[in-house]
Amino acid sequence: MHAETVVSTSWSELLTGRNLLRSVALTGGVALHAINVHIVTTILPSVVRDIGGLAYYAWNITLFVVASIVGSALTSKLLDKLGPRRAYLLGLAVFTLGSVLCATALSMPWMLAGRSVQGLGGGLLAALGYALIPMLFEQRLWSRAVALESGMWGVATLLGPAVGGLFAADGAWRLAFWCLLPVALLQALIVAGQLGGKPVRGDAAASEPVRIPLLKIALLALSVLLVAFAGQVDDTGGKLLGVAAGLAAGVLVAWLDRRPGVALLPTGAYQLSTAMGKVFACVCLLMIGSMTEIFVPYFLQILHGYAPLQAGYMTAAMAGGWSLASLLSSARSGKDADRMVRLGPLVMTLSLLALVVLLPGDVDVAAEGLWLALALGGVGLGIGLGWPHLLTRVLKSARRGEENLASAGITTVQLYAMAIGAALAGLTVNAAGLTEPDGADGARQAAYALFACFAVTPALAIVLARRVARDR
Repeated sequence: MHAETVVSTSWSELLTGRNLLRSVALTGGVALHAINVHIVTTILPSVVRDIGGLAYYAWNITLFVVASIVGSALTSKLLDKLGPRRAYLLGLAVFTLGSVLCATALSMPWMLAGRSVQGLGGGLLAALGYALIPMLFEQRLWSRAVALESGMWGVATLLGPAVGGLFAADGAWRLAFWCLLPVALLQALIVAGQLGGKPVRGDAAASEPVRIPLLKIALLALSVLLVAFAGQVDDTGGKLLGVAAGLAAGVLVAWLDRRPGVALLPTGAYQLSTAMGKVFACVCLLMIGSMTEIFVPYFLQILHGYAPLQAGYMTAAMAGGWSLASLLSSARSGKDADRMVRLGPLVMTLSLLALVVLLPGDVDVAAEGLWLALALGGVGLGIGLGWPHLLTRVLKSARRGEENLASAGITTVQLYAMAIGAALAGLTVNAAGLTEPDGADGARQAAYALFACFAVTPALAIVLARRVARDR
């Protein structure tokens, strides 16, 4: 019955009348967050050349995402205390402060501090985007709304590399951060006019204040940081110890969250026997595999001589594939949706394996650049095919009273997986020789290792996706 309802919906219902204004208010923060990600990915090689810190290249993403986890975890509390409008405006203010810090950075530690502040605001904006969907739209529009949020990465695909590449090429990468400020101001004006100001409380706990699982959030952050620190250790034993300690901290969070107390994720999130658990596990594996994106601009510039703008747009093919597939797949339902869920991880695995061959080699742009773009786009396509259906199943699988927790949990799980993926990517490339022997030889070795190792995660997701599809 629900499948028939989904088929009857159309984009015009979401993009006309008051729903249009709500959609703009809801997705603008996601767009701002996504554009920033592509700007930074594009300009990072220029930043490193200017202020140094190649060994901490991946930390720009790792700390950004770790802070985003904290921001997303605060969403329910801020909605409870401030309401949608003020919570959203607070996220925009924090994000803007981080952008100013990045724009004025004179060293890598300064830049990393700015990225952390940016991540805190960005995590709040991203989580609010999902958390407000059930509050603002009818259930039959949820899949479309999720796809629209994913589509904001398509906007970022066009704007992020253009802004980042333009200023990186001219050696004025700081201006790329300053450009985010007027966009944030415009979004603040839209939000002030369209979102309600009353605090939001779940039906089951309307009279109880929302509590924050601070210990679990701290352990999640520690988990990521331990894995990231492992990438800076020289000896193999130290690297393995750091990774093991980081993963142990993550397991401890899962153990604590299943005990009585303030929950971080909804019931069933940690069990592969439940629909919720399988979906979250599949999301984690796909997100980890996607973090190979961090080093693509560096590899393209060092190994293939791409200009920053070219490298930025080539890398953005990943986000473009994700957005396109998500938008096209969102109209599917029933068995067609199940096929999308199953097909996605397979496409992503094959695309990453293709990059093992294409990216480290001496690829001639005119002859084989198209194949590189197709492979990079295929990585994003593999995520986007099943993305709207995976996230919609999380929202529908939530127990009564846990709807807000499930919405915020989507962002928390996604960001944690991205942070772990970024930390593991940094560890992998450093261990493979990115900083020693450095240069083209080091980049080539790092590219082989990175894409070969990270193709394993979507390969594992193939098995899980089949089980998710069977659970419909």
